[in-house]
Amino acid sequence: MAEKWLRLMLVLVMGCSVTLTSASFGDRYRGRKAFLPAEATSSLAISRAPSSVVLPVHGNVYPIGSYNVTLNIGQPPKPYFLDPDTGSDLTWLQCDAPCVRCTEAPHPYYRPNNDLVVCRDPLCASLHAPGAHKCDNPEQCDYEVEYADGGSSLGVLVRDAFHLNFTNGIQQAPHLALGCGYDQLPGSSYHPIDGVLGLGKGKSSIVSQLASQGLVRNVVGHCLSSRGGGFFIFGDDLYDYSRAVWTPMSPDYSKHYSPGSAELIFDGKTTGMRNLHLVFDSGSSYTYLNSQAHHFLTLWLKRELNGKPLKETSDDRTLPLCWKGRKPFKNIREVKKYFKPIALRFAIGRKDAAQFELSPEAYLIISSKGNVCLGILDGTEVGLQNSNIIGDISMQDKMIIYDNDKQMIGWTPGNCDQLPKSRTFSFW
Repeated sequence: MAEKWLRLMLVLVMGCSVTLTSASFGDRYRGRKAFLPAEATSSLAISRAPSSVVLPVHGNVYPIGSYNVTLNIGQPPKPYFLDPDTGSDLTWLQCDAPCVRCTEAPHPYYRPNNDLVVCRDPLCASLHAPGAHKCDNPEQCDYEVEYADGGSSLGVLVRDAFHLNFTNGIQQAPHLALGCGYDQLPGSSYHPIDGVLGLGKGKSSIVSQLASQGLVRNVVGHCLSSRGGGFFIFGDDLYDYSRAVWTPMSPDYSKHYSPGSAELIFDGKTTGMRNLHLVFDSGSSYTYLNSQAHHFLTLWLKRELNGKPLKETSDDRTLPLCWKGRKPFKNIREVKKYFKPIALRFAIGRKDAAQFELSPEAYLIISSKGNVCLGILDGTEVGLQNSNIIGDISMQDKMIIYDNDKQMIGWTPGNCDQLPKSRTFSFW
């Protein structure tokens, strides 16, 4: 049942031999000229100094269960709603190439120009597992990406203009690689979307591509409001590093933003639950622990709630574990006094040990029935095996920073309701 809430997570990109009917993808678009308009070309020439990009976010953890950002892509630029996913690298759009299988989308399918990424391009190689990069068609880069919720996208890599407003006041339209997805399968957490904005650590990530052109530093940040909305940031000139708690990215997770192993802390006390290998993933609405840790946590919560005016209910299937009170709750403030804070402690035993705090607001929701439900789910039940995910619910009202240049992850309480405009803006 929990698969319903698993969104785009822990992506696997693999080599594939794609057979297109009649002609290669590129043949369908010969003669369509790819160009940068004069104003974009001049603006690119004006500024190569690193700046930042701020993208407003729409959506929430509940009841919508997803977030999206709007990007203007193509010539002329057209708007697309993309699912921002720090758990995967590749950005792709549902693509009229024509489309073999596409799902419902908010906008007309993307129509690419003829600017194909060739198979020997390093970006193409980065999308394939070592030893699996084959060039059956040297003129194009085929890709297939699969997600943990069973969804997938298959297509070819193209380049097109991304129209972006930088915080130095300049509008630019760099050509970046993206997937033209002509064959999509929806996953269990499907919702209508134009595509995915891949913000992972790999070369094909949009931020990595912007950094390679000298437009931003290779840093991703996001601030998701518990009231809905928020923003994503590409670059590093909008926040004060000294205000954040920092921990190193684990070298064992080359594809994902992971601080490595953690210990589960309950109400400030050690639980003995260690070696929880964790990944930060904005593509997951909820947080996931493996079966052993999840079972331990639910037992602890139930014991703490014994004698409190809350009763476990099976009538509410919003999430697997919900409690009802004497009357329906309207918000978390009415019930948080019954729940203890949770924390995840990283770099245990080291001087730079860091703790990620989860207040009741960071792991509970109030359902449409007025019950309080646990937003930490059993990851083993949905195929994550021993992996553990810090999802959107636990990152709300925090500025989360992934510094790929310094290989560090940072976090601090944040005001996510107001868009930052300059370094003088305060997140606190």
